[in-house]
Amino acid sequence: MNDYVGPILLMALAGILIGGAQSLRKNEKYVPALICALLAAIAFIGGVYLIYV
Repeated sequence: MNDYVGPILLMALAGILIGGAQSLRKNEKYVPALICALLAAIAFIGGVYLIYV
């Protein structure tokens, strides 16, 4: 069970970052929204990587 704590936290962080990216996009701040979305994708991929390695 402890092996999944890190990946779950990374995926939760990815969800929070996606929400932030959507909020930024709604406020027409496109560059910060893109950066936030890219960080979310990296966090999600990192979580998936930690599960399967």
